[in-house]
Amino acid sequence: MTASRESVGEFELIRRFFNRRPPVALELGIGDDAALLRTGRGSTLDSDALAVTTDMLVAGRHFVADVDPESLGHKALAVNLSDLAAMGARPEAFTLALALPTVDESWLETFARGMFVLADRHGCELAGGDTTRGPLTICITAIGRVPAGVALRRDRAEPGDDLWVSGELGAAAWATRERLAGRGAALPGSALARLDRPEPRIALGLALRHLARAAIDLSDGLVGDLGHVCERSRVGAQLRWADVPVAEELAALPEDERIALALAGGDDYELLFTAAPENRAAIAALVARCAVALTRIGTIVPGAGVTVRDARGRAVALSSAGFEHFR
Repeated sequence: MTASRESVGEFELIRRFFNRRPPVALELGIGDDAALLRTGRGSTLDSDALAVTTDMLVAGRHFVADVDPESLGHKALAVNLSDLAAMGARPEAFTLALALPTVDESWLETFARGMFVLADRHGCELAGGDTTRGPLTICITAIGRVPAGVALRRDRAEPGDDLWVSGELGAAAWATRERLAGRGAALPGSALARLDRPEPRIALGLALRHLARAAIDLSDGLVGDLGHVCERSRVGAQLRWADVPVAEELAALPEDERIALALAGGDDYELLFTAAPENRAAIAALVARCAVALTRIGTIVPGAGVTVRDARGRAVALSSAGFEHFR
């Protein structure tokens, strides 16, 4: 029997219809934050791989139609640069495909400003793209550079590794929930900034090249994204809920809501990574160097799947592991 449309999730869809075979011309293909393309022999770029990633934002699905266009321009590029950060890649260029219902010059000027301010900060140039008429849709492909064999990958975690995460979690998911419920006007500016203007952790990703083993950016929720690392690395993970850095904006919420938002809410765009215990001091030193909090929240273990435990060692139940399209 053919699976119903509702039973096929985003990642199963990719596996069934598009993940054809192990890549031949690529260092790394489908299944990570970015693909890794080998550069040709005889090139001055022999020692580098190109990291390539694509993300699409659709009005009504990823953002509300009346969102500030400057923030939207920032976020559209930021979510792609976050993927490059998770690979330890330095941004080089990007392309932009844009579908517009109408040509609103004021909207476009503001959107472009938000996008280019972030691009200029990271030395990432617009290399081309496409425009067409249609429902508002933004699709960016970002290209970065990383020395061959150095990229952070989802399939390198090992039992005994520490689990680390940058920043704080849950505020973006809370802002999404409140905005959809019509309570967006009452949100603190800090929560809205976490949702609308995430900061890609480029400096951290570069600094982790020789310290971390595996990494992923948190777009769909901590537990769900950690599950991708576990699946690719063929390991399990144990998270300590008491150590998870929950955003201070969530402090007044009930515990079950804080758990759901911080562990499965998504849209954080922080980096989750694994590293050998002997690297703890070096990683802790990155807090000042990269101007971002880093927290050790668990351990990679033999086996499969993700377990979350409270301060007394009891399993923490989750109603969802994270966001997934088509489910």
